[in-house]
Amino acid sequence: MNFIEFESKQKLRGGFYTEPSIASFLVKWVNVSKPSSLLEPSCGDGAFLAAIEEQHMASLKRIIACELDEKEAQKAAGRTKLPAHILNTDFLRWYLAQGPNEEGFDAVVGNPPFIRYQYLPDEQQILAEKIFTQLKLPFTKHTNAWVPFVLASMRILRPGGRLAMVVPSEIFHIPHAQSLRRYLAEQCSSILVLDPTEIWFNDTLQGTVLLLAEKKRDISEMGEGVAIIPVTNRQMLSADPEYYFQSAVHTNGISIEGKWMPVFLSPSERALISQLKARDDIKIFSEIASVDVGIVTGANKFFLVPDSIVEEFALHKWAHPMFGRSTHVKGIIYSEKDHKANKDSGLPANFLWFQEEQIEELPPSVRKYLDIGLGQKLQTRFKCRTRKIWYKVPSVYAAPIGMLKRANNFPRLVLNSANVYTTDTAYRVRPIGIEPEALVLGFVNSLTCLTAELEGRHYGGGVLELVPSEIERLLVPVINASVADLTAADLRFRSTNNDSEFLRMQDAFVLGKIGVTKDEQESLYSAWLRLRDRRHRITSVEYLGASAE
Repeated sequence: MNFIEFESKQKLRGGFYTEPSIASFLVKWVNVSKPSSLLEPSCGDGAFLAAIEEQHMASLKRIIACELDEKEAQKAAGRTKLPAHILNTDFLRWYLAQGPNEEGFDAVVGNPPFIRYQYLPDEQQILAEKIFTQLKLPFTKHTNAWVPFVLASMRILRPGGRLAMVVPSEIFHIPHAQSLRRYLAEQCSSILVLDPTEIWFNDTLQGTVLLLAEKKRDISEMGEGVAIIPVTNRQMLSADPEYYFQSAVHTNGISIEGKWMPVFLSPSERALISQLKARDDIKIFSEIASVDVGIVTGANKFFLVPDSIVEEFALHKWAHPMFGRSTHVKGIIYSEKDHKANKDSGLPANFLWFQEEQIEELPPSVRKYLDIGLGQKLQTRFKCRTRKIWYKVPSVYAAPIGMLKRANNFPRLVLNSANVYTTDTAYRVRPIGIEPEALVLGFVNSLTCLTAELEGRHYGGGVLELVPSEIERLLVPVINASVADLTAADLRFRSTNNDSEFLRMQDAFVLGKIGVTKDEQESLYSAWLRLRDRRHRITSVEYLGASAE
């Protein structure tokens, strides 16, 4: 978890400014419609205003730009000779106060701030929620600042107007942007996302995309949907953006009602998934297993300790075996042998479970250890302070299967043969009507891994993360498998240096066992690899053939 005190001032402001070439490209596209009015909701130091001036947008009669930081607003004003009205104010505040009285804008351009909701000042949190309320959209306190910025910008855009913005690549998949995705689909006649295969804002570790959206002239108009074009290098910024917009192939309908990730698949790939989903021997995860979060300690570094701490404070009675990180789990089986290896290597393989409610009941050495926690003010942390007794961790039980919350290449289930505990860095999984060995072995295949890419989310660094509701939607082949089958697969996983090679072997065994053809296996694997490479920002990736170069 990130804490506000560890974040940079720049990140807390969301102030990562737009390169001139990007600003020029987006301004060039909105200029095609010859707008008479333009809004820049977060102008920063004036990169977009400079691009507007360079484009000689003769049709423009009215420009309004907002910037919360006074110094940056002054920079922007000094950077252009345009008759722009630069307001030193928060865009959302201005929109809620003045927007209803505005006649609207023909174009909106910008790079909204990327700020987590919990980092926003109280007033801006309230303003963000008011935007959702006004538009009658579901709101969540996980919402990032850029989402209400785009919502308000689209709302104030005139029918037929154009919006061109730099937004995070999480727009495709993050749950807190679901309201935005739905609103854009309702309001826009056409949406194009240009998706760079490299990080363009290095300081953010955040993948960004260029969003080009044209608003419907009539709300009853049928929208074309969403199109995505991969951008393999920045040379495309010198090309004609209108060409990309007019030639893009769109996806609409049920495929993009939730997340937009299916747009990365070809029609034949989407059809194959639908075909396989209808089979009796392929189930939705929730039909064959339940998933729950692991043990929530509230302070893993205190409650998860190596043997040396157990020895030093005589904590043997309260120490229980556990695993909590990917470094603890080398295969798809976690055995007594694995646990001993972790302990011998000094990993924090012990979970401290204190159940005594009277601290006086505990030996002096244990009280001394608890005093260390008090000295670290653990009792003030949210998860600890909401308990009756801060050091008494609730909901402690082991499950037959574990699943790490995050994965680099693909997620995997782990048979918990050692019956150890897991922290909230892993999930506790219980099979329903299927043997644990069969569930663990059948889980790793290109179909399940592909649906994990479609359902999950990823952040800086390209790590895939799945929450329980997303795991429950994964497609999993149901096979018969013995302990010997799983043991053999575990050995292959540990001995294979290349995860992709192991996945291919699993496809032959798991998918082949239920009659999925080699051509279908190859199609699923290729689609998974393409989405995995995109998540990792591997620059050689091609999505559906043509790309912007």
